[in-house]
Amino acid sequence: SYIRTIPETDFGNGVVLLNIGEEALAKYGQYPFPRHQYAQMLSDLREANAGMIGFTIMFPEADRFAGDEVFASWINSNGVILAQDADPDGRSKTAPYVGTVTFGSGDPLDWLIKYDGLVTNIPQLEKEAWGHGLINAMPEVDGLVRRIPLVSQINDELYPSFALETIRVMQDRLSYTIKVNEVGVEEVIIRPFRIPSDANGSFWINPNYKFTEIEYGSELPNLGGQAVFIGLTAKGLASQIPTPAGLMPAHQIQAAAIQSIMDEVSISRPVWTDLLEILVMSIGALVIVLAVYHLPIVWSMIIFFATVASSVGASFYFWYESQILLDMTYSMILYIMTFASSSFSNFYKQFMLRQQIKKQFETYLDPKQVYLLQKNPELLRLGGDRKEMSFLFMDICGFTPISEHYKNNDDPEGLVELVNEFLDAMTKIILNNGGTIDKYMGDCIMAFWNAPLPCKNHAEMAVKSSIEIEAKTNELKEVYKSRGLPDINVGT
Repeated sequence: SYIRTIPETDFGNGVVLLNIGEEALAKYGQYPFPRHQYAQMLSDLREANAGMIGFTIMFPEADRFAGDEVFASWINSNGVILAQDADPDGRSKTAPYVGTVTFGSGDPLDWLIKYDGLVTNIPQLEKEAWGHGLINAMPEVDGLVRRIPLVSQINDELYPSFALETIRVMQDRLSYTIKVNEVGVEEVIIRPFRIPSDANGSFWINPNYKFTEIEYGSELPNLGGQAVFIGLTAKGLASQIPTPAGLMPAHQIQAAAIQSIMDEVSISRPVWTDLLEILVMSIGALVIVLAVYHLPIVWSMIIFFATVASSVGASFYFWYESQILLDMTYSMILYIMTFASSSFSNFYKQFMLRQQIKKQFETYLDPKQVYLLQKNPELLRLGGDRKEMSFLFMDICGFTPISEHYKNNDDPEGLVELVNEFLDAMTKIILNNGGTIDKYMGDCIMAFWNAPLPCKNHAEMAVKSSIEIEAKTNELKEVYKSRGLPDINVGT
């Protein structure tokens, strides 16, 4: 995603891609061409004033038309670099390589990508070339190529990439230097370039460079000393390499790597980025957890999205300012999982607390008050609280004659029904006035105000309840009188 944000850039430092495509096959016949055809290609390029020339095409077998000697002479006289291919099943175990200097606190062989063998060109061509470089590209887990090894190890010897070898020849250097630290390869140096790498000596490439491309077989313009990279692009013959910018031939990948090096704005992922990502992940996840458990859901969601946006913004800042790669994929996954799990855990905890409050208070409080307690459980303080309260005690006066009436009529169930009916009416009055039922004691009710929910006018509400109880009792007297029951009164 980062690489796709880089605009396509014209290459201004003098590299031309010479493509062997359908036009060349139509003009010169079946591929592979005889070696004298490649010699003629070098002759044509020299006449067109080409500079250094590099082949990403390999010549691992002798020419069946005996053109290798002619081709070798043109290689030697025209500053040609040949490609090699690292391969575990390579037929050659040794090949020309350039000596290196290493410094630092580690051994590069402990870190560099290792191969067991090489596929090389025939010795007659290898010994005439000015340089030899590996064209291997290491795909990532998604199959795309974003990096190439600057240096690889084969049989405990160090072999440069095609791009690195090209830079060495262009700068007329005899060798290159590898800097190693405790956590891997830090950089590869070919004066005046210091090329940052990952711990395994691989180099991030920018595939969005646009190069001048010429089809072999067409008339060559005056190349003005520009370097020329030759590669196969014919459909059905060329192996295209998948990159974030699309499929590309090998010589374009190598040219992009060279351009990235020469621009000195190389994409990098320093060793400290892993520590930074872990730190960002830890802090972000902690912030999300604290927000979920201590803030309302709206604010916790705002902080969640702000944390995600901050991490993404920081990664893009490093990218646009210094082309440093920070991978926030795992951070995003962790943030989402943390927010989801914390939110569910907190919701479940709050749900169980509300259910417990409902179970404990639904018998003694008005449903509205129970709902308020569920929304504000902090009102229930563990260990109690000191506050001024108002209490109400209500008792049925003259209860004995009433019970004697039901006893004489052999109707104890009727007495229970009467008491429940009376107490239910009085309970509704108390609850409607914000009171809390503490207990029922036979025909008596004990209630209080200003706990657990605060009530500023608790004394007033207690007196109001007492008055309404008296009024309701007078209403019920008429009802009970019509049933032939003794007179009923209350004391509050």
